[in-house]
Amino acid sequence: MGDNQSRVTEFILVGFQLSVEMEVLLFWIFSLLYLFSLLANGMILGLICLDPRLRTPMYFFLSHLAIIDISYASSNLLNMLENLVKHKKTISFISCIMQMALYLTFAAAECMILVVMSYDRFVVICHPLHYTVIMNWRVCTVLAITSWACGFSLALINLILLLRLPFCGPQEVNHFFCEILSVLKLACADTWINEIFVNEFSRNLMV
Repeated sequence: MGDNQSRVTEFILVGFQLSVEMEVLLFWIFSLLYLFSLLANGMILGLICLDPRLRTPMYFFLSHLAIIDISYASSNLLNMLENLVKHKKTISFISCIMQMALYLTFAAAECMILVVMSYDRFVVICHPLHYTVIMNWRVCTVLAITSWACGFSLALINLILLLRLPFCGPQEVNHFFCEILSVLKLACADTWINEIFVNEFSRNLMV
């Protein structure tokens, strides 16, 4: 199994099959969108850090959401932008695994933070007199750490299941980044366990 997996050292991302002019246009469009995302989330973080009135649980969780959005975009878009200006859109096996680990972690953590923010709003609406007691800073810190830990744990399980598979070709990933289901199609073994876990993972995140 290890010998078979070692035959594939890189993948080719074939998500965009366009003319050179169109790829250059997409490069500038996505670059501007990425910069706008960085500026918007950076402003949110800056305002929360600078204004003492915004140091509340809601804005504390919002700052985590901004960090996740910046990280999520960076983990996928930077490689995509690089590939848009290259003729051979390759990514090494290790880089592909790292990209999957990051976007799975950030996707799960984002959903958990949104759940925590919903709980925060539930408490402030249904228990306004006890809000400061229930949502104290210790609880907020524990909830934030738990959200990140859940995201990391779910991503780790997915990657452990993925790394047990042999990859012996073909190398073409039908996506513009290392999306896990697209990579699973390239495995030289049965992937039903992986697909079940990924589908359950996605379903739980959407619920």
